[in-house]
This record gives sequence, structure tokens and C-alpha cells, in this order.
Amino acid sequence: MSFAAVASSTPRTQRFAGAYQQVGVQTVVADASAHRLIELLFEGYFADIARARGALRSGDVATKGQAIGHAARIVEEGLKAALDPVGGGRLAADLADLYAYIGIRLTQANLSNDERILDECARLVAPLRDAWVAIGPQAATRN
Repeated sequence: MSFAAVASSTPRTQRFAGAYQQVGVQTVVADASAHRLIELLFEGYFADIARARGALRSGDVATKGQAIGHAARIVEEGLKAALDPVGGGRLAADLADLYAYIGIRLTQANLSNDERILDECARLVAPLRDAWVAIGPQAATRN
């Protein structure tokens, strides 16, 4: 048995790995621009959708619920909260409506165990993420 196999199976090592990951996340967030923070929200959203999909397929109800709940929080408390309703005008209003719809659909996906709804939620956000990533170089030159 290799050291890696032994190390990865101990609770102590798992705690260290979790702490290391948390420190890594905190460092990324602390050093990130406003543009990068939104990118991180998009990344987290898609990771949670993938995790929910996997949990749904394996019948892991608790993980599915946690992943969908976290994705919904990213949309509501992150993406939607970052909108500027005054300066953003009609675009911000439309995005707020879209994010509200996605929140409802995520709840429906959780309640009905419907992977197609998760797919819909991913499809709705993908163009936003892609556009946001595409304008990243322009946003970096403004800072």
C-alpha cells in the first residue's frame, strides 16, 4: 500500500486537505478582482450543478440537496446580489428575472429529482458565464 493510499484514508489527513483547500479558496478570493469574483461564482455554480447531477444519479439525496442549495445560494446571494439595478438598467432587471427563474427551477429540480431541470439551469447560465469570461481581458485592462 502506498503512502498516498494510507494518507488519503485517514480522518486527520482529510481534515488537513479540507483546511488546505479552504485556505486556497480564501487566498484566491482575497486576491481576486471584482470580475474574477463573478467568474468564481460561475465556476462554483457549474461545479454544484455537476455535483447535484452525480448525486441524483447515485441516489445520494443529501448531497443532491446540498449541491442544489449551494447553487441556488450562488445565484441569489452572489450573481443576483452583484447586479446594479440602477446603473445596470434593463439588462440588470432582465438578469434579476432570469436569476429568480433559475432559483425556482433549482428548487423544482431538487423536489422532483429531475435532471432535465438541472440541465436547463446549466444551459441558461452557460452563455452568461461564457460572455463574462470573454470580456475578462478587457476588464483586466481597465483596472
